[in-house]
Amino acid sequence: MKNILVSGLVNVETTCSVRGFPIEYSPIDYRFFGVNSTVSGVGFNVAKALTALGHTVRLATLLGDDAAGRLALDALRTSHIDDSLVSRVLNQTPSSVVLYDSDGKRNIYCDLKDIQETAYDFTDIDLTPYQAVVACNINFSRPLLAKAKAAGIPIATDVHALSDIHDDYNREFMAHADILFLSDEHISGTPEDFIRSIETTYHNRVIVMGCGSKGAVMYLRDGDIFYRQPAARVGQVVNTVGAGDALFSAFVSLWCEGLSPVDCLTRAQTFAAAKITRNGGGSGFVSRDELERLATNPQ
Repeated sequence: MKNILVSGLVNVETTCSVRGFPIEYSPIDYRFFGVNSTVSGVGFNVAKALTALGHTVRLATLLGDDAAGRLALDALRTSHIDDSLVSRVLNQTPSSVVLYDSDGKRNIYCDLKDIQETAYDFTDIDLTPYQAVVACNINFSRPLLAKAKAAGIPIATDVHALSDIHDDYNREFMAHADILFLSDEHISGTPEDFIRSIETTYHNRVIVMGCGSKGAVMYLRDGDIFYRQPAARVGQVVNTVGAGDALFSAFVSLWCEGLSPVDCLTRAQTFAAAKITRNGGGSGFVSRDELERLATNPQ
């Protein structure tokens, strides 16, 4: 297996099941075993998924020196994620609240605290041991992009819901990414047209657009081809939060193993389908052996 450096957000996430959207006002609603707090965030989710799939992961992130930060550190250690690059310099650890219904729809409230104004110093981090760098699109990851590119380390990033390919916030991440993921939630036109405009501008090696229940669309620069992959199903959907992180993580994992991009995406869909049978963005990641079993024996 491979050594992978992940740089990204870690937060404490509270999920709450609701009866449906829109939510009707009520002063109190009893949701027995429907409210749970766990550690999540894109950086944590990706690091945990890659670790579950057998890789050695170091996570660079920023936390607060508070109870939530201690909870996050404990979760990293329990998940066997190397926390030696965690810096506890924030005023408070980021947090989020996720409302979700039985159909998988969700509403997320994210409080990043002061993380977007706080820098991370990557100067003394040696990248030579790593086969890939996952740079999540949080501000403190930006210095890592040029450092990894100069070192010749493949960069993977997910810009999530994107509506403008020239978006000021995400442009630097897209320009450096060898493997670029995004969602179809805010795009205009067809996935293929939107992806083509990205490739023409940034020349990424692989671009994958997650399309939820409609599957995913992938572009490969080698061969200049598009590939559509239907969504997989391995059980009852509980909560779709973190599905995109799971898809992204599994693809990067399998790509590092040397599988073809098509095989990577096929199995990544299965990995994501297994993940959403569990509640919480950082839960439901199956092992590499279990993924292979599910991929070869679909339910």
